[in-house]
Amino acid sequence: MISHYSFGSITIDGKKYDHDLILSGSKNKSWWRATSHEVNINDLDPILEEKPKLIIFGTGAVGAMKVLPEAEGYLEKQGIKILIAKTAEAVKEFNLRESEAGVVGAFHLTC
Repeated sequence: MISHYSFGSITIDGKKYDHDLILSGSKNKSWWRATSHEVNINDLDPILEEKPKLIIFGTGAVGAMKVLPEAEGYLEKQGIKILIAKTAEAVKEFNLRESEAGVVGAFHLTC
């Protein structure tokens, strides 16, 4: 469970992280993208490894990260639902749904 988010950091199960993350069940891993404020199709690979049914994208404190239309379209064709929100709201939604099968969070922590 995510217990805290603030600009540049997120706390999960008592451990603080200061880099963008992908969360799936009790696993988390760093998430690096070709361009820090865009999510393109290639950036989806580490998320898709988790076999998501729903991806919750946290777009940063002010929503600066954008999921590009081609990435959204690709996920739609795969039958994967997406929710895109500023990271504070995305964290709340992830915490509500994390026990559901196939829920993956992808969080940008800064702007």
